Amino acid sequence: MIVLLGIAGAVVTVAGVKAISSIVGPVFLALVLTISVQPLPAYLRRRGWPTWAAFVVTVLLVYGIMIGLFLAMAFAIARLATLLPEYADRLDDLTARFTAFLHDHGIDPDHTQTMLSKLDAHNLLSGLGTILSGTLGVASALIFLIILLVFMAADAMSFPARLALVGRSRPDITGALHSFASGTRSYLLVSTVFGLIVAVLDSAALWAMSIPLPILWGLISFITNYIPNIGFIIGLFPPALLGLLDGGWQKMLAVIAVYSVINVVIQSFIQPKFVGDAVDLSLTLTFLSLAFWTWVIGPLGAILAIPLTLFAKALLIDIDPATRWAGSLMTMKVPDDEKDETADDAHSAQPGTAHGGGG
Repeated sequence: MIVLLGIAGAVVTVAGVKAISSIVGPVFLALVLTISVQPLPAYLRRRGWPTWAAFVVTVLLVYGIMIGLFLAMAFAIARLATLLPEYADRLDDLTARFTAFLHDHGIDPDHTQTMLSKLDAHNLLSGLGTILSGTLGVASALIFLIILLVFMAADAMSFPARLALVGRSRPDITGALHSFASGTRSYLLVSTVFGLIVAVLDSAALWAMSIPLPILWGLISFITNYIPNIGFIIGLFPPALLGLLDGGWQKMLAVIAVYSVINVVIQSFIQPKFVGDAVDLSLTLTFLSLAFWTWVIGPLGAILAIPLTLFAKALLIDIDPATRWAGSLMTMKVPDDEKDETADDAHSAQPGTAHGGGG
């Protein structure tokens, strides 16, 4: 009965969050941005800055991060939309040649035409215009974020003291919230550092291959690095498309190959180790959280998937000692005491090591 009630409550909660995702997404984004810069005002006050000055600097920093990322994405889409008309004839020619190739190999021309009808240059440009309009339409949510961040930043100035008061009577709550905040900051720090590395390498590779706007696509690589597992695929599309239009299939394949080598090595082999140390979530849970939060909140859920999972873990598992056992099933690392017990069991199972073994 408890399990059934818990599942029913989870379904109702998720349905409610999905129904108000347009509010939940911006609010949680504001919370994550506030948490990411929260150590700054405490540092400034320790250095003798007045409280109001530390507050103003914190708000301006958060505004700069948020508006900078928003403008970068809008500018990237706008620049791509202005570049594509220059390659419209090239795109139509490639489509016609591909259609002829399929026809020569026995594929019905009518089916081919239906399949490629949406790859027309004008349709592609229209689709990019729709994406750009949608991106710019976030301006209303941006205004909501700007106002909300002022209040969150103001509350953050006194939140550590209030949390310390809560910790006197409910230390589990304080520990869970501290774990969420520190894990979120560590994740953002690791993603930012590796995002900068990926952006520099991608930009240099695109510049060497003469892809238009290499710095801009490197910036997109930096932003999509916050999307776990599939972020680099999203950032790969614009330069690969330009490679196809600018130099044909060979250049597009070269862009895909270089991006895959750089991003797979860094994001699949190196970065997960540091992310695992920062947030201690299993790779399976990381991927599932990406799919789940994208479905619940939308595109913003892809960027906030890890912080949202850490927040849910803090509220549902870390906050209650009775459910904390479930955290062991969600982590990448084996607890040290479990490692010791496993090693002891293996050692005791060896011949001659058990009690009464060979003298």
